[in-house]
Amino acid sequence: MTLNFDRHPNANPRSAQERSAILANPGFGTNFTDHMAVATWTLADGWHDAAVLPYGPFQLDPAAAILHYAQGVFEGLKAYRHDDGSIWLFRPDANAARFRRSAIRLGLPELPDEDFMGSIEALVRADHAWVPEAGGGEASLYLRPFMFASEAFLGVRASHRVTYSLIASPAGAYFASGVKPVSIWITTKWSRAGAGGTGAAKCGGNYASSLIAQKEAADQGCAQVLFADAGSHQFVEELGGMNVWFVSGNQLVTPALTGSILEGVTRASILTLAAERGLEPVERQIELSELLGGIADGSISEVFACGTAAVITPIGAFKDEGGREYVVADGDVGHHTAGLRASLLDIQYGRATDEHGWMTKVR
Repeated sequence: MTLNFDRHPNANPRSAQERSAILANPGFGTNFTDHMAVATWTLADGWHDAAVLPYGPFQLDPAAAILHYAQGVFEGLKAYRHDDGSIWLFRPDANAARFRRSAIRLGLPELPDEDFMGSIEALVRADHAWVPEAGGGEASLYLRPFMFASEAFLGVRASHRVTYSLIASPAGAYFASGVKPVSIWITTKWSRAGAGGTGAAKCGGNYASSLIAQKEAADQGCAQVLFADAGSHQFVEELGGMNVWFVSGNQLVTPALTGSILEGVTRASILTLAAERGLEPVERQIELSELLGGIADGSISEVFACGTAAVITPIGAFKDEGGREYVVADGDVGHHTAGLRASLLDIQYGRATDEHGWMTKVR
């Protein structure tokens, strides 16, 4: 039975003046809208008690399974306002499908796609005033669906009670000062995920395992970290939270999905758009030595990373544990990198025709 997310309005929402001040400089993930969607699953009754409620804290028992066994998954997508005031989502069906796959891997119940979509539509309609105006920029409303084990027990098994929620946060342009190439730290000491693990699921543990390497990256003046495979440490996998690509000749190459790499929605979209730019999209194993050697001899002309938050991030250089630095071409934003980024943004904000049927109108 499809869930009905009945709205219970917040009696004390932010004033229009407060909301306007936040939308003028929203940052990322620090301000939240007036409502949230929730639902509960139990082994006995399945999914029930769906609603849109005032945004606020959860009350958790100290023995709640999520606090002890990290049984939880999440998603990330955005709502975009077009010039006519309408509000749209980009490929939410792909997020819904990945949310189910992640849940299966973590031993959680699947949330049906129609309920995933229903929660988003209900929350966006309740908080539509929080979706930034189009204005030619890159502001949006970031949506974070998540579910976690909320049963109070200390036994090691899948939880018999699960909480689903959806919260929303206005987000400004990821690059406040413009799109600039970043430096990336390469680690062969730390691994994000291994074969048979949870690398293909969007779960908190994968991000937690990346943080020690992310700190190393920051200490080296780098914005992110590139992980190699956990087995041999010879093959390129992904950044801490983004997929990675490089341009070599007329090929656009990205690591093949091996079960330890997250299948990004932006990644899948780039595979489609690459051919429209005259590039041959290639998914295969990539040795670190091939990547760094290609940068050194110039056969690799562009490198970038992609994800929901930043769309496409140009990479200008890599640094490794041996103290070496590998500058990509002239260290500037590449032609294909800029073009693919613009193509994605134009579709998302309604500035280009959506020939692939990726956009879903919610208001």
